[in-house]
Amino acid sequence: MAMTLRLSDDEQRALRERAASEGMSMQDVARRAIRDYVARSEHRDRVAAAADLILDAHADAIDRLGQ
Repeated sequence: MAMTLRLSDDEQRALRERAASEGMSMQDVARRAIRDYVARSEHRDRVAAAADLILDAHADAIDRLGQ
């Protein structure tokens, strides 16, 4: 799927410099950044869901500890 990504001059310059320093294309660096962002977001969602599950399962004990 094609997509247009509009960057400011500073963002484009930073992306170009980072890509050059890593010997990669700007597109590959941007795609890697997107994959990393999605993975971090999914991880954060899983951690939040696990925390909610623990809080629900141990709500009585947590309430008693808070008193």
